[in-house]
Amino acid sequence: MTSRSLIGGHVLVTGGLAKGGLAYMADIGAEMIQVFVTNPRGWALNPGKPDQDAALAESGVETFVHVPYLANFGSPSAETLANSVAVVRHTLRRGVDIGAKGVVVHTGSAVSQPRDDAMRQLREHLLPLLDEIPDGGPDLLLEPMAGQGAMLCATVDDLEPYLAALDWHPRAGVCLDTCHAFAAGHDLAAEGGVGATLDLLHKIAPGRLKLVHANDSKDVCGAKKDRHENIGAGHIGTRPFAELMRHPAAAGVPLCIETPGKADKHREDIATLKRLRDEG
Repeated sequence: MTSRSLIGGHVLVTGGLAKGGLAYMADIGAEMIQVFVTNPRGWALNPGKPDQDAALAESGVETFVHVPYLANFGSPSAETLANSVAVVRHTLRRGVDIGAKGVVVHTGSAVSQPRDDAMRQLREHLLPLLDEIPDGGPDLLLEPMAGQGAMLCATVDDLEPYLAALDWHPRAGVCLDTCHAFAAGHDLAAEGGVGATLDLLHKIAPGRLKLVHANDSKDVCGAKKDRHENIGAGHIGTRPFAELMRHPAAAGVPLCIETPGKADKHREDIATLKRLRDEG
């Protein structure tokens, strides 16, 4: 591996984005963090606190922001679509304020409308947001889903038409969630499974992998269920995470846990990933 990957996690920000986030980071031994800057299960556009935003930016900590879960650019609901545009635009702006490296957004679902209509809608509404990102601002990182329902992007192969719909915009990156990929059918636990998945990702979208959500899976490969498990306690196991960190396509790409439990469990997961990284 040519570059060392930072290992961290999604952190609680109780008490303030910088105050709470950096304290939780220290508690679990994280080297980078991911945060929400607004309610993850709502549409409210939290303006934040300038002093906390500035403090996080000035900390120098490598930070990523996750867009609220409700955002869906493939939705047939005009209200959901308008809210999705507003919340992603807001999150990108907040990302600039805190010096974030990337803003993660789920790739969405067509729900009840034809896939082609959802993809045209995606292009029409997401492409302008990519154009708005200022120089030095965060990339928008597309996170493929577990494959349930009418998801627009689940497998690595699905990234090709998805990125094509966005004209392969230079500010569109990829966030690979290991649980999602496994659920969608990429057998990361099989011999050579990690290598095959990352080789394909590099072939389709070279240089676009900017973040890995490192999560084990409660369910078997191909189950199309998005149920995260602690590292080594699920069907993926620990070895594939070591292989991932040694693959050239993931060189220097941060790993961020989104695993169950509280600080004690998160501390254990980060320690496990650090051990796997440093043993190599």
